[in-house]
Amino acid sequence: MFGLGTPELIIIMAIAFFVFGGKKLPEIGAGLGKGIRSFKKGLSDVEDAGIDIKKSLPGVKEINEVKEKVDKVSDLTKSLTK
Repeated sequence: MFGLGTPELIIIMAIAFFVFGGKKLPEIGAGLGKGIRSFKKGLSDVEDAGIDIKKSLPGVKEINEVKEKVDKVSDLTKSLTK
């Protein structure tokens, strides 16, 4: 994880303890956790919306069918040339 080992994490936690104090650290951790959770949810919503948009575009189904056929032929030619 970013090249951080146990000693580095202990030093970072000690500095955070001195800067924010013992009472504020749980609040900061909870806020950080909520922020990360919200970011991941928003990211997955955007990805889902992108998938829905791709599926609703005209011609996408036909293009995917053609791509599958091309991939099958490509696999077949690779197996025949070996």
